[in-house]
Amino acid sequence: MKIIIGGAGAVGTHLAELLSSEKQDIILMDEDESKLSKMDSNFDLMTVCASPTSIQALKNAGVDDADLFIAVTPEESRNMTACMIATNLGAKKTLARIDNYEYLLPKHKEFFAQAGINSLIYPEMLAAKDIVDAIKMSWIRQWWEFYGGALILIGAKMKETAQILNVPLFELGSRNIPFHIVAIKRGNETIIPRGDDMILLNDIVYFTTTKKYIPYIQKISGKEHYPEVRNVMIMGGSRIAVRTSQYIPEYMQIKIIESNLERCHRLTDLVDDKIMIINGDGRDIDLLLEEGIKNTDAFVALTGNSETNILACLAAKRLGVIKTVAEVENIDYISMAESLDIGTVINKKMIAASHIYQMMLDADVANVKCLTFANADVAEFKVKEGSRITQKPIKDMGLPKGITIGGLIRNGEGMLVTGNTMIQPGDHVVVFCLEKMIKKAEKFFN
Repeated sequence: MKIIIGGAGAVGTHLAELLSSEKQDIILMDEDESKLSKMDSNFDLMTVCASPTSIQALKNAGVDDADLFIAVTPEESRNMTACMIATNLGAKKTLARIDNYEYLLPKHKEFFAQAGINSLIYPEMLAAKDIVDAIKMSWIRQWWEFYGGALILIGAKMKETAQILNVPLFELGSRNIPFHIVAIKRGNETIIPRGDDMILLNDIVYFTTTKKYIPYIQKISGKEHYPEVRNVMIMGGSRIAVRTSQYIPEYMQIKIIESNLERCHRLTDLVDDKIMIINGDGRDIDLLLEEGIKNTDAFVALTGNSETNILACLAAKRLGVIKTVAEVENIDYISMAESLDIGTVINKKMIAASHIYQMMLDADVANVKCLTFANADVAEFKVKEGSRITQKPIKDMGLPKGITIGGLIRNGEGMLVTGNTMIQPGDHVVVFCLEKMIKKAEKFFN
């Protein structure tokens, strides 16, 4: 595919790196030569020092035969303008990064399509939804719902109290368990497990299951004593923090700590009256104690500084908070955050890239998600009539090592699969694969 990316900021460069490693034909555009010079020598892509809203620059970049044009500059209006121009110059599909939730309402979809914008992405909103999913349950690392919750993905770290340690998975399977283990993160290694693999202490284990069996997963993970989250403290009054506070369930009490007084005044206009805004430094232990950190169930660090967020979560853990969430935008720090046992890590670039990535797939894909810690992807494929995956039972499909099927949704009902399961047209199939293998998985659904 020929893909033009307008904007060499955090999201644009991460996306360019990801796609160039997959041998896509990538062109990255930005007016700032210094941003582009970092990319040229290290990655297999072309850079163009020009504005993505320049008609002549887009023509020179060959936008007329681009399969996908992505505008991810920091400015919403520029992104939308760039997409409109790109469509009129011949780009097949366009995507614009926005920061206005109103534009995402279904009733506006046709309007934007007619204007030349096929898809919209709001990374801060996607990040906020992931944060809320993560704090709903204090014992999980990651939570994701497929097909409106018919099938659930749960990521949890195994402590000494877990009941499934050191048991081969084929033995667990013989006990008629109501879950499927689809991935294991062990140190720096990600395993798509087979029957003779075992779960070890400190593994992060990814389960697929249905909602009624969530308490069972909590029990076997040895985390029955973990409290329900009621009190949430957010450090940093960013746009993600505002969106998070809007999505958090009403039964939770929220405090936002923000060091900038002017931003605190602004927050009072942006968030619900029930949310307490505190002007202060969230790294100040005395302030945290004064504001009730000892009675806080979840601490979320959302400042613009990855190191600050990691250290703040470490401090919160030492003060007794069970659930911590850190926004870590520096990808090099993610493995460090895991080694320090920071709870859930949110990375806006990876969330946005996952969402954009699904536009590149030829198969019918409802969702793609990158598992932040695990160097693995999960996708929800819609099964077409006559596709390869429907021809044989799963055990005879010859799925490459590193790819596994976590479950399926049939007629709206979530189901776990076995080797003898026959997949049918119309099913939604949840597929897990190691990083950069999603294209191999896609071939089974074409």
